[in-house]
Amino acid sequence: MSLPHIFSDDFRRAARAHADWIAEYLDCTRDYPVFPAVQPGDIKRLLPASAPERGEPLEKIFNDFKDIIFPGLTLWNHPRFFAYFATSTPPASILADFLSAAMNANVMLWRTSPAATELEQVTLSWLRQWLGLSENFFGILYDTASTGVMHALAAAREMLHPEYRTEGMRPGLTIYVSEQTHNSSEKAALLLGFGRNHIRRIPVDSEFRMQPALLQAAIEDDIAQGKTPCCIVASVGSTSTSAIEPVPAIADIAERHGIWLHVDAAYAGSAAVIPEYRHILDGVERAHSLILNPHKWLNVGFDCSVLYTRFPDILRRSVSLSADYLKTPEDDQVVNYMDYGLQLGRRFRSLKLWYVMRAYGREGMIDLLQKSIDQAQLLKRLIEADPSFEIAAPVPFSLVCFRHRQSNELNQRLLAEINASGKAFLSHTMLNGQFVIRCAFGNYLTTDHDVHDTWKLIQQTALHVQPH
Repeated sequence: MSLPHIFSDDFRRAARAHADWIAEYLDCTRDYPVFPAVQPGDIKRLLPASAPERGEPLEKIFNDFKDIIFPGLTLWNHPRFFAYFATSTPPASILADFLSAAMNANVMLWRTSPAATELEQVTLSWLRQWLGLSENFFGILYDTASTGVMHALAAAREMLHPEYRTEGMRPGLTIYVSEQTHNSSEKAALLLGFGRNHIRRIPVDSEFRMQPALLQAAIEDDIAQGKTPCCIVASVGSTSTSAIEPVPAIADIAERHGIWLHVDAAYAGSAAVIPEYRHILDGVERAHSLILNPHKWLNVGFDCSVLYTRFPDILRRSVSLSADYLKTPEDDQVVNYMDYGLQLGRRFRSLKLWYVMRAYGREGMIDLLQKSIDQAQLLKRLIEADPSFEIAAPVPFSLVCFRHRQSNELNQRLLAEINASGKAFLSHTMLNGQFVIRCAFGNYLTTDHDVHDTWKLIQQTALHVQPH
């Protein structure tokens, strides 16, 4: 039996070809549709039902990527990808992932990757300083905020009910979220065994923020019924509208009742790098934990999410379970990140964060963040100037929520037509029973010209979908 072997010269040729294609793609991204003109099953039908028996040349595989896979991708790194929360992967992040793949480092123990472990500590310290957080916050990188919030809830459970490790979870532990909190918090609570009946959804005000008075009332009611308030999840930049909830008032309630306070700043927390936006994290210094996603608005490629906590010992107790084959002589002197998360194997995510922070510097990152905020304000002004449309929520950051003043059905058709055109890609949410279109800025390549062109597309499409 012969095994295929890729020699160094073959790798160099292939790497150059891939790099040249990526560079051309980044230069000409606007030439491609953001959303592919495919139907479910189209790509699958173009691929063999079984893997090859013998190895194939890299050139052939790459050609199939270009001819089959790429035309079927939604291009998240496109300057007119405005859906969900726009992400951005500049060259510095791409190069770091290239190196990370070559090293294949596993950052589970200090011993398994000393430099990767210590680089994670350093870069998260840098980011903490950019955000104005105190050195009391310990950081760890996970894949996404969904994983981070699950660990935050596990730490909250550890603080309120440490006996669960031996006895199982005590009934009545209760989680508090707002009506606008990302569903990952509820999902994490379900996975951890809190139960849907012990998740309280607190109503929001006219600006879609959790109402502290109603939170306090819900907690008092639960205590009266013998339940144990365990964790409050407050948002700084909620997913639907980027609302900033009143963290100081919520922190007062959490401290009064001894409840773990987790702040979800996955998207908007990055804005605190801008000195004029530092206030959005007011009260966070009193939180037990905080999540921020560099892969959302800090121009770091997916996936890269950081959980900060002032109580790393509690986090560690909630998930740590070692084995003899994982113990090392230096355990008492180092951070072994496997002790602070469910994962044993961990990717070398800090390398791309390090590359991006160094490539842009704080001043360059501030410029990129401010550009996105300015573009959101530009779109807001364009919408307000058209009487057929209305702004559906405040615009504190780089997300604009808007709708045509006609029916939900028309707005649904409008969004579908825009996305089908391939010229831009937007998403939606429901606010007060209304179908609302969301346009989020954040790509480093997006220009004001993209904003104007997308707005013209929206207006022209609206005329097309209106009943005659």
